[in-house]
Amino acid sequence: MTLVYQSTRDEKNTVTASQAILQGLATDGGLFTPVSYPQVELDFDTLKDASYQEVAKLVLSAFLDDFTAEELDYCISHAYDSKFDTPAIAPLVKLDGQYNLELFHGSTIAFKDMALSILPHLMTTSAKKNHADKEIVILTATSGDTGKAAMAGFADVPGTKIIVFYPKHGVSPIQEKQMLTQKGENTYVVGITGNFDDAQTGVKKMFNDKELAAELAEAGYQFSSANSINIGRLVPQVVYYVYSYVKLLEKGEIKHGEEINVVVPTGNFGNILAAFYAKQMGIPIGKFICASNENKVLYDFFQTGCYDRNREFVLTNSPSMDILISSNLERLIYRIAGNDAEKNKTMMEALNKDGKYEITEEMKGRLQEFYGNYASEEETAQTIKNMYEETGYVLDTHTAVAASVYEKYVRETGDTRKTVIASTASPFKFTRSVMNAIDEKYDSMGDFELVDELSRIGRLPIPRAIEEIRTAPVLHDRVAESSEMPEVVREILGIAK
Repeated sequence: MTLVYQSTRDEKNTVTASQAILQGLATDGGLFTPVSYPQVELDFDTLKDASYQEVAKLVLSAFLDDFTAEELDYCISHAYDSKFDTPAIAPLVKLDGQYNLELFHGSTIAFKDMALSILPHLMTTSAKKNHADKEIVILTATSGDTGKAAMAGFADVPGTKIIVFYPKHGVSPIQEKQMLTQKGENTYVVGITGNFDDAQTGVKKMFNDKELAAELAEAGYQFSSANSINIGRLVPQVVYYVYSYVKLLEKGEIKHGEEINVVVPTGNFGNILAAFYAKQMGIPIGKFICASNENKVLYDFFQTGCYDRNREFVLTNSPSMDILISSNLERLIYRIAGNDAEKNKTMMEALNKDGKYEITEEMKGRLQEFYGNYASEEETAQTIKNMYEETGYVLDTHTAVAASVYEKYVRETGDTRKTVIASTASPFKFTRSVMNAIDEKYDSMGDFELVDELSRIGRLPIPRAIEEIRTAPVLHDRVAESSEMPEVVREILGIAK
């Protein structure tokens, strides 16, 4: 039976997997979510020897069940190839008391590559399956990594254009340079004079703007999304949690059926939600440890049951987590509300109107698997310094937030189950913050001097993604107010209002 994807805000709004990928966001503003989770026969004896591509086939065929085996083979083989600098795709590195799942070996050295290298293929396949006759315009907001990874994935893909909005002063210099030097005739980057939430809200408004949709259709375009609001972006993230479990089995670190914990640094909640989906598939996960930086809206939510974005927005050294509206949390809210779209819709409307909502005691009771905490800027820097001095391993700022929170969790609970930490970015993306944490003397160096020094002290090869931007020309220079985003889209697409 074909898996049904339903909007989190309207139980009557249902689609197939390929339709959900193509649409991106539901027309009512909700997120497409599986009504039930696929039950998969997980033969760990066979799986422990499986390649990343084989695990991907197992997971994707379960969730995207209106794709043929041949279609999935095509998408997987074109995604997980030489773009990654290791055949393992996502190596699992054992450190003292934890296992770092390195998700940064793709073409843009961030975890977004894991999903965004396959999404263009899933999307163009979905377009063919559904006989779409319009050019797809990928509309995306980024807090630093999604934008580059999405553009790299969709660059010069026929039948698509991609427009990325990012906070002009809210990403690292390396992240910005990666975006502004992106090649591709169909790629467009716009810096906005606001924060990520402004960019994300602006994108969502355009998705729900019926007048704009009609203008686009008239001109032969339709919107879709590369953010994790798109189920085609979220499902590939499930793969690496399944993979990490089977690799622990292969290495003899755990026994069959043994529970592990997972720690995820997150702002938008998508990456930790993917781990939750992995558990629903049958992966034995005990605790989902949600790590926040000083924008600790998720920590407060898990503490109180109240989600409140009415607070000061903090620019941190882990900018990809600088988010106050965690879009993907909506999928979990829908789940703990008993798949009640109406109840979820009421809370999302309250968030939009008042900036907050509160869940019921019954719903709180369904969050026992989750633990939330946060790390301050000082704690994050100290974790980087300690890890380097004790092991020689260099963490990026986001993974350091996760490692710091994990230490707090163990101290609080005494839970010493084997734990996988989602290591979401290469330290080369945040060289200044990383190197300053190790020793403040590095602050006098230029950005690319720091790259060379990090390579030396960490005994790390400089990633291709960094070498490429050293001398690359800036190809994008648009800056706009967040209120001007629809006009910018019209201008790019040549649509006169």
